[in-house]
Amino acid sequence: MAAAQDRHISTRATGVVGIAILCSRVLGLIREQVFAGLFGAGKNLDAFLMAFRIPNLLRDLFAEGALSTAFITTFSGKIATDGEESAWRLANKVATLTAVFMSAVTLLGIVFAPQLVDLLTWSAWPPDKTALTILLTRIMWPFMLLVSLAALVMGMLNAKHIFGPPAMASSYFNLGSIIGGVAIGWWLDPHFGARSLTGLAIGTLIGGMWQLTAQFPSLRCVGYKYRADFKWRDEGVRTVLGLMGPAVIAASAVQVNVLVNSGFAASLGNGPVSWLNIAFRLMQLPLGIFGVAIGTVTLPLVSKSAAMGNMDEFRAILARGMRLAFLLTIPSASRRRSSA
Repeated sequence: MAAAQDRHISTRATGVVGIAILCSRVLGLIREQVFAGLFGAGKNLDAFLMAFRIPNLLRDLFAEGALSTAFITTFSGKIATDGEESAWRLANKVATLTAVFMSAVTLLGIVFAPQLVDLLTWSAWPPDKTALTILLTRIMWPFMLLVSLAALVMGMLNAKHIFGPPAMASSYFNLGSIIGGVAIGWWLDPHFGARSLTGLAIGTLIGGMWQLTAQFPSLRCVGYKYRADFKWRDEGVRTVLGLMGPAVIAASAVQVNVLVNSGFAASLGNGPVSWLNIAFRLMQLPLGIFGVAIGTVTLPLVSKSAAMGNMDEFRAILARGMRLAFLLTIPSASRRRSSA
């Protein structure tokens, strides 16, 4: 009975998450089109995209990658084995640790922004373009802190089988970036020159804050109240950190590839960084709509089954997720093969 209910939740929730992620990806494409339309694929947009690349890369690698996966797995297991109170205590410990650690990373990123920019651009950019990139990087570093906390909140809600609001949260990031960034950029420079890029950088922070706070009403509905907890010598915290290691290694292959490609693009003058970013957005669209939706819904369900030792249910939910993935990907692969 429980397995049938979980399979029903999985199918329904996958559709909800898929629609929400579709909205986010479309808004992301609109965001890129707006910025490209305002600045063109040139020096200014290259500087902004490279500055955003640094915190955004760490977001993909740690916050919405390793941290989110490790936390959802451990948190779901806590709910299943020790109850909600124990799970909420773990959430407070991990949230406090994340806030402290990411605040320190943000400060270090601001201080060492010149070295990071030189590393990413292979020191190939002229001084004025490099200085602009360093300024924008320093403004956008707090985005890493905001999105890390947003990923934790998303994990808590997903573990409680609430998928729609956290999946929509990234849409609020794109909306905040577009509305806030363009408005502040126009206020700073109506002609959208280099100075208006500061507005886009501030808009990124507005979007990150909106992504985080948009999930708070749902978090209150499931009964969570944050209390700072610095007792990090905890088995649950150690489990989260231990699970993050393999996840970081797995995700780093893609991120290293992105870094190398960005370095090559940066060494080719003005424009290639912008072109590469837009192409990467288009490539990620189907992956985000289908793969992320299935993974987001399936992970907390299989984690709960594994924690309770119910391997029959674990296999059934995992098989259901794989069938959904095959259902969505095989037709597109067959179509590509027949086209070739």
